[in-house]
Amino acid sequence: MKENKREKTIILAIETSCDETAASVVENGRNVLSNIISSQIEIHKEFGGVVPEVASRKHIENINDVVSRAMIEANTKPNDIDAIAVTYGPGLVGALLVGINFAKGLSYAWEKPLIGVNHIEGHINANYIENKDLKPPFLCLVVSGGHTDLVHVKDYGIYEVLGMTRDDAAGEAFDKVARAIGLGYPGGPLIDKAAMAGNKDAIKFPRAIIDDDTLDFSFSGLKSAVLNYLHNSKQKNETVKIEDVAASFQEAVVDVLAAKTIKAAKQENLTTIALAGGVASNSSLRKRLQEKCLTHNYIFMKPSPILCTDNAAMVGCAGYYKYLAEKFADSSLNAMPNLELAN
Repeated sequence: MKENKREKTIILAIETSCDETAASVVENGRNVLSNIISSQIEIHKEFGGVVPEVASRKHIENINDVVSRAMIEANTKPNDIDAIAVTYGPGLVGALLVGINFAKGLSYAWEKPLIGVNHIEGHINANYIENKDLKPPFLCLVVSGGHTDLVHVKDYGIYEVLGMTRDDAAGEAFDKVARAIGLGYPGGPLIDKAAMAGNKDAIKFPRAIIDDDTLDFSFSGLKSAVLNYLHNSKQKNETVKIEDVAASFQEAVVDVLAAKTIKAAKQENLTTIALAGGVASNSSLRKRLQEKCLTHNYIFMKPSPILCTDNAAMVGCAGYYKYLAEKFADSSLNAMPNLELAN
């Protein structure tokens, strides 16, 4: 990676991978000048989840305003921008295309380099924004609605995925269980809140460790166990305490996530652990990893909740390091809904 000889490198970043239309202006990778997020949560609540076609239409309606607000808040003009970074996967193909095409248009009109950013890489990079002194190597647990990955961050832009989910991602399991117990959408924050009033030891749900030779995860069996518990309770006319179900389910997820993370850190001989993704804002997971890291004398890093959710500041950070490495895209950049994390 080349040395940044300029005093300031300013990236305009755009994120539209799911149901947040976001734009951010980031200076030198870690200094966020603006971070505008237009959420569609209230729209999708009535459907119990994200409707891709609705999400795409709302992105089209919102993106121009969101990008304009980001530029105004950062007090920047097109001439101040060095490059435009945009998420090109993974995510919803229609949603991704809105952001990509808008970024391409700005890149052409403003004559600025275009940078394609992996959404998961963006989540990992959110830790650089929050923790100014953080440098690779470190271990990152990425937990979101679509992904549960253990990633060895070897250098800026250089990753090795050590383990991933074999079925449901942790966030997906949270959403499905929340729906089953009548909490609604989005499931993660609602289960987290309900669990605070529940007994985590009330119900013994299974921990899917899989086996000792892998760092992979599995949450579909746990989800099925919750559904079976609810079904059996209904058959027996037993009262179900929603808070206890939420707390016991969450405890089962957090147990496995924390255990696998510490195992991976030991295996890779890493002493710094970072957390990333939407589920990274879960209070129980943050507390458990903090406790585990203290026990093992590891350093624990976690972004603020606003940087755990989908946002463009993290895309701008990732885009900055790609800018230094001169990893630019051209007009052929396309949406890759199943994009994997790679070097």
